[in-house]
Amino acid sequence: MITLVTGGVRSGKSSYAEEILSGNDDVVYIATSLAEDEEMKERVRLHRLRRPKEWRTFEGYKCLKEAIGEEKNYLLDCVTNLVSNIMFEMTYQLDDIDEETKLLVEGKVLEELKNLIQAVRNIGGNLVLVTNEVGYSIVPENKIARAFRDIQGRVNVRLGSLCDEVFLVVCGIPVKIK
Repeated sequence: MITLVTGGVRSGKSSYAEEILSGNDDVVYIATSLAEDEEMKERVRLHRLRRPKEWRTFEGYKCLKEAIGEEKNYLLDCVTNLVSNIMFEMTYQLDDIDEETKLLVEGKVLEELKNLIQAVRNIGGNLVLVTNEVGYSIVPENKIARAFRDIQGRVNVRLGSLCDEVFLVVCGIPVKIK
């Protein structure tokens, strides 16, 4: 089963994703963030405290299929950090990102996610993906932020079609939409 959990920032997405896999000891938590500042380090610390100690952690945003081991359950948190990291890696020197480059970034992100999904399907496992719904807010003022919003939104659309079920979390309440 491949499940996508989406919603706004601090909506309860990660907690709900962890709840889906609660009771399982054979879980791999795929952490895609780069803890490079104090705020992110604190977020990572709180996430670690919240999840069971038995869960194995794979840290990275590339070669995600390497996270697959003997376990049957996987949780990727989050797609938004994955998109951000790949986008920055591919475009860090650019002041503007044209449509062709956006499509290249999307392609790289989707390649990583499709490879992970296929690897989980190959072992008959479960994967829960956490992502942010970025289209509900105001239009960002700068071009790079707008490019990120566009890429993230289109990645979410493609992911929704690849997943068996999709939940939208609003005010901590999960609503099944697929």
